[in-house]
Amino acid sequence: MMRILMILRVALKALNRNKMRTALTMLGMIIGVAAVIAMVALGKGAQSSIENQIKSAGTNIINVYAGNFMSGGVRQGSGAANTLTIEDANAIRTEVQGVQYLAIGVNTRTQVIAGNQNWSTRVNGSEVDWPAIRTWDVKYGSFFTQQDVNSSAKVVVLGSTVSTNLFGEDTDPTGQVIRIKNQPFKVIGVMASKGSSTGGDDQDDSVVIPYTTCQKKLMGIQHIQNITVSAAQAGEVSAVAERITALLRVRHKIVQGDTDDFMVRTLEEMAAMRTETTRTMTYLLAGIAGVSLLVGGIGIMNIMLVSVTERTREIGLRMAIGARSGDVLMQFLVEAIVLSIFGGSIGIALGFGISWGVTEFLTWPTTISSDAVLLAFGFSAMVGIFFGFYPATKAAKLDPIEALRFE
Repeated sequence: MMRILMILRVALKALNRNKMRTALTMLGMIIGVAAVIAMVALGKGAQSSIENQIKSAGTNIINVYAGNFMSGGVRQGSGAANTLTIEDANAIRTEVQGVQYLAIGVNTRTQVIAGNQNWSTRVNGSEVDWPAIRTWDVKYGSFFTQQDVNSSAKVVVLGSTVSTNLFGEDTDPTGQVIRIKNQPFKVIGVMASKGSSTGGDDQDDSVVIPYTTCQKKLMGIQHIQNITVSAAQAGEVSAVAERITALLRVRHKIVQGDTDDFMVRTLEEMAAMRTETTRTMTYLLAGIAGVSLLVGGIGIMNIMLVSVTERTREIGLRMAIGARSGDVLMQFLVEAIVLSIFGGSIGIALGFGISWGVTEFLTWPTTISSDAVLLAFGFSAMVGIFFGFYPATKAAKLDPIEALRFE
């Protein structure tokens, strides 16, 4: 232990003799480590942001839509069939394992009017589980209840865009009455702002009413257009979707080989694709930053080689008074490692600072990964050992007599 401390003290004295050269040597490591941490933080932040957007849309959401039907040999297109029923939704709710939430859906588009203001928007008829499925909070008031659904109540929850256009920004319209297709609806709540969907649509530009009200009083239909299901576990989305498909094929008496009159879709594939893309970008950015570490390591090796040449007589004198080759090897190796570790430590602090600055001033999301910090610091130490080994070996192999003659 004393021997290691002695070697470390001698190394620090040697590096302290030429402060400018030592600082410039560490600069490569500082820039490299800071770049790795900052680039990985940017990549991880982008990945986290995209994952949160997808999660808010619902990675565990399964959408069941009315499908296609044929009329006189002509395909009517997806959504044209009216074979999706309330009984189908109830069967999924009770018979399919892995379903956490379920909401029946019908929707239309129409003009909504409040006083002398009007706005064209989507009218979503749904159920009480709709906010839970979409992880969507209510800003003002409350969401409608099961009693409202059962009684086909004329109540409405506004999206923030609709609320702003009808009643003004930051105004609580709870208790006000609006007209939808010339029928009065009482505003009981306003949803919090959610922004654009992954498809680019404004999710806040909509209103939500009980699906029974939408069916009977706005659309005049008995069938339903879609069923939104939330799987209890994100990893079971595909399995739950397959169970739903199997159940509906049995209920709709679809024989083997015939086309389904419904569609089952999940967001799992899109989520996997986007997260994989951002992960690839993170690795690319980290690889580019890793080149800086490599350049910093080469700089350490060059400076250490210069140091060996400058200190040839010192090396010869040490060996002449009893220092072994291993001692000289350890001495120069420790100096290289000290340069790397000190540079790496400063680089970590700088990386944290850059990440904070990017988030604070450019409002770009960054997420500092502990793995990236450990990797950058460990790599900087390895670079010191790897690139310091050759100069240290060269110093250890010097002939003491020739070294003492060196001018």
